[in-house]
Amino acid sequence: TPGTVIEAAMLDDRAPNYILSLYIRKEAAGAAICDVSTGEFRAWQITGARARLADELSRIQARELLVNDKALYSQYVPESSLRAQEYAAEMTYAQSLKLLLKHFNATCEEDIGLEGKRAAVQASGALMSYLADTQKNTLSHILKIEPFTKGSVLQLDRIAARNLELSQSMYGGGKKGSLLGLMDKTVTSMGGRLLREWLERPLGSKAEIEARLDAVEYLKNNPIINDELREMLDEVYDVERLTSRIAYDTVNGRDCLAILRSLRAVPGIKALFADDLPETIRQMVVSLDPLEALADRIEEEISPDAPITLKDGGVIREGYSSELDELREISHNAKSYIAALENKEREMTGIKNLKIGYNRVFGYYIEVTRSFYDLVPYRYARRQTLANSERFTTDELIEFEKKAMSADTDAIRLEQTLFDELKNLLRESLLRLHQTTSALKELDALSALAHLAMQNDYVRPSLNEQGRYSITDGRHPVVEQALDAGSYVPNDAALDEEHRVMIITGPNMAGKSTYMRQVALIVLMAHMGSFVPASYADISVTDRIFTRIGASDDLYGGRSTFMVEMSELANILKYATEKSLILLDEVGRGTSTFDGLSIAWAAVEHIANPNCGARTLFATHYHELSSLEGQLGGVVNFRITAKEQGNDVIFLRKVVPGGADKSYGVAVASLAGLPNTLISRARQIMARLETNDETKGSIGQTILDKRKNGGDRQLSLTDLGPMQLVDEIRELDVMSMSPIDALNILFKLSEKARRI
Repeated sequence: TPGTVIEAAMLDDRAPNYILSLYIRKEAAGAAICDVSTGEFRAWQITGARARLADELSRIQARELLVNDKALYSQYVPESSLRAQEYAAEMTYAQSLKLLLKHFNATCEEDIGLEGKRAAVQASGALMSYLADTQKNTLSHILKIEPFTKGSVLQLDRIAARNLELSQSMYGGGKKGSLLGLMDKTVTSMGGRLLREWLERPLGSKAEIEARLDAVEYLKNNPIINDELREMLDEVYDVERLTSRIAYDTVNGRDCLAILRSLRAVPGIKALFADDLPETIRQMVVSLDPLEALADRIEEEISPDAPITLKDGGVIREGYSSELDELREISHNAKSYIAALENKEREMTGIKNLKIGYNRVFGYYIEVTRSFYDLVPYRYARRQTLANSERFTTDELIEFEKKAMSADTDAIRLEQTLFDELKNLLRESLLRLHQTTSALKELDALSALAHLAMQNDYVRPSLNEQGRYSITDGRHPVVEQALDAGSYVPNDAALDEEHRVMIITGPNMAGKSTYMRQVALIVLMAHMGSFVPASYADISVTDRIFTRIGASDDLYGGRSTFMVEMSELANILKYATEKSLILLDEVGRGTSTFDGLSIAWAAVEHIANPNCGARTLFATHYHELSSLEGQLGGVVNFRITAKEQGNDVIFLRKVVPGGADKSYGVAVASLAGLPNTLISRARQIMARLETNDETKGSIGQTILDKRKNGGDRQLSLTDLGPMQLVDEIRELDVMSMSPIDALNILFKLSEKARRI
């Protein structure tokens, strides 16, 4: 089945191959995942906020899904080509618990980390039962259940993971162009899989993040040690996946050699590290077990040129078994014996073209052509008649055949016996192998983060729990690498209790989305325990990152682009807390100007309210929102600068305080290659619409004035146009106007009236 594949050729060596079991009961949802190729088994339970469940299932991207009947018809099962089976319904809680306790040699739920999690127990039991039914072996490489605990990770929903391009580029769909594509400097495949897990499930505990940062800093500050570590890790194979072949009894001679070479690298790696180590690295060094006895046994027993299979022998090293060597000697001397016998028979009989051959049906035979029949001696016994020749045998040839054939068979049988003994030793060493591979892959992932930090001039972030984000000279890690060296424009970011919401305005194509994403990625990298692309970063421990970026519709679900946008916004506002980081880009643009502005305005008010308090980057082309600074606590204006040269615009990419008053949309349209006639006409229309500069920001000011005068009474934005026109006419001083001024003002008022 797709979720239980272990063949290397059918797997991505840097991605897990999960099968997932989902069990929904009452208000609880239990889930369990297993990567059979490595023995990884995890389980967790979600109660109440089931929206997280869909995010978890999307993040895991399992190849196969097992569900109970309640889960099968729920909204949480992904709508994809994923194979789903209604399997878990048959497993009761008692049956599931009994199966798990037996497999893990435990006595109660606490021993397997699932105390009080009945749904998780049933999901785990169903998964273990399914694996036992389909795999037909003891699954001895699945050694423990690793629980996911709430609050231990920075949560990312599927929308945020997609918008931030964590493991896949939105446009290429592959690893290239993603954050993982940049960060994966690991040497081993198993280290690459672990780094992916760190990226997709960043740490949520300040203590755990600091511990990982300590380890990365140690390796970064000791580049010689880190370089030597990476060289030694280059000798390490994917032992984590080889353990599944041991459990499945499909391990071969070449797999054993891979394990041997990996184990031989361990003593050198241990010797790299002195006593004064960060606790994380110290624990890994202690866990490194070179398994000398096992490595020596493999080296003594397995031939360095071992074939993949035992079918033709040659797996056991020459000199390991005297009995095997003797049998091989008989078998290997067969060719020289046959050649000597052939020459001997030619001389004795005078048959010049006599030859000795072999086939599986008749064994060894002497072949004589018709022209020499009269020279065939009486001691030759006929075996087979052909069209132009006869085949014979002799007592001497029959005796040799018995000895030679028996030697081949006995040699292969003995090789199998010796290799089975080695496989038993490998099975007995599975736990120690797991401990060593866990340490090796974690060292690899930490070394990769240190190498990345040195290579790209990253700094160690400091952490706080006061909701403060202070970044100096921040850079987008992926975009920076795509540009020429030194051409990326770094930017600062500052969010805290006094500045909770940044309203970011500026031209199209100026880099608002890139700026927001770089802040989120710096926060995420810090939670991974990675150094970050900045000259300084003080990051608040964050519970969730939310994003509402880009336009997309849901044709299958019958939802328009605007409906998708509103649904995503609703989810953010429902679950965001004061410890969350929110990225909002162009909220409200999918509907009319007044409707969109109203929604965007109200969203800013909701988020800026201390009851929510989430730190938010809010990019918009509604320049009216800039008027909220000073009127709404916690809101500050920033803009991305641009410079006009005639009808052209130069993007300076620098984020500075203050609001923008233009979007330069026509200039960007020209850069995109729209026809010149269209651009010229657009400029004419824009000039006509901008006949009165005073209208800029007047909608926002009118909303503020109405709130002051009428409290929270709902304002109909459709009344704004006539109200503005009436106000302007009321304020005119007709008696002081010259005739030409009066005509100009009348023309402008007429143009405005046509647009209402």
